Amino acid sequence: MPSSAVTRDHFATVHSSPAPSPSFAPPNLAAHCPAEGHCYDAAVVVSSPDARAAAFLKGITYLRVVLTPVVMALLLVPDRTRSIDIVAAALFATAAATDFFDGRLARRWKQTTTLGTFLDTTADKLLVSGVLVALVSVGRASAWIAFIIVGREVIILGLRGAVSATDGTVVKPSIWGKLKANVQFLAIFLAILRGADRLGPLYMDQYAMLVAAAVTVGSAVEYFARFGGVLARRSDR
Repeated sequence: MPSSAVTRDHFATVHSSPAPSPSFAPPNLAAHCPAEGHCYDAAVVVSSPDARAAAFLKGITYLRVVLTPVVMALLLVPDRTRSIDIVAAALFATAAATDFFDGRLARRWKQTTTLGTFLDTTADKLLVSGVLVALVSVGRASAWIAFIIVGREVIILGLRGAVSATDGTVVKPSIWGKLKANVQFLAIFLAILRGADRLGPLYMDQYAMLVAAAVTVGSAVEYFARFGGVLARRSDR
């Protein structure tokens, strides 16, 4: 047979083979890519929008936790200057702002979970308690007001854990809790930036601390009433 005929027959055989099915996918993509290549499985690398939203919310919550010792360290610097107070106040304001965005974005993206609520409130308590302790140490806050604020947080956190551990009941934050947190943030911010001038017998931040203590007590009473209602309903079952 002429060589040209063999060539044509071989060409027809090669190109007449059925094309691979478009639905075919290698079972292990990494095994089909060279080590130095850039192949990747998009289903693994690219996460869903819900997963990215949850990761972002956790990130800003952890940022609030990380900034707490940083602000404390700045306040406890020996012979600190006014510029250090300004930096500490700016970092504290940033941490406090993440609390606002955390809750707002969680509701907007429908990412409100029991774990997320717990981490959010715990980060708030850690921020307020830690910075307040530092302010007491440097004479910028009253130890009694710190006792009221920190004591309330410890008691409510313990009651929440006790109620949730028995039957899974979750007592969600109320408007009193949000008001309490905002007033505390403002009072601590003013205490970090305390100026030289008084308003009557006290500084501006000291008046704010008194208001924060009063709102904290009111918030505790409201929570006690809610916990009492939950325990009463449980005893009626």
